[in-house]
Amino acid sequence: MTKHTLFVASLLLGTLGVNAQQTPAGPTPGDVIAQLFTAMQKGDSAMAHATFASSVTLATVKRDKAGAPVLQREASVQPFLNAIGTPHPQTWYEEIWDEKVQLDGDLAQVWCDYAFYLGNTFSHCGVDAFQLHKGKDGWKIFHLADTRRTTPCNIPKAIQQKHNP
Repeated sequence: MTKHTLFVASLLLGTLGVNAQQTPAGPTPGDVIAQLFTAMQKGDSAMAHATFASSVTLATVKRDKAGAPVLQREASVQPFLNAIGTPHPQTWYEEIWDEKVQLDGDLAQVWCDYAFYLGNTFSHCGVDAFQLHKGKDGWKIFHLADTRRTTPCNIPKAIQQKHNP
């Protein structure tokens, strides 16, 4: 090899080393959200609980029977965890797509469309908006807001076919 080839090769390897050092280790915010949805499918409240920070707020925006907008807030994640862990006859599937992740240091925001199924029966759709922070235990959800509706739902064909083969 010539000196020039060795110099270029060392520059390339040095650049790869720098990029590798900048790659975050451990689960990403998306991995934490995937763990939450896996826990819901399994009915595993302990697995779901591990995705949340010690203090969590939950909120849902929906319409009441008269069509008026309603903001429903939960001061604790415990009722949600209880619901996950209580045996239910149908598997809960929350299918997501079109995830948008924004990161700034130890703060992340994830916005995604979703469709919720009880077994293979469509229940509702909307948008999930997660806020997470990275602490000594990794990424944790500290705020989760969602919208809920039954129409209009633009669910990707692959998800529809998965639940209605």
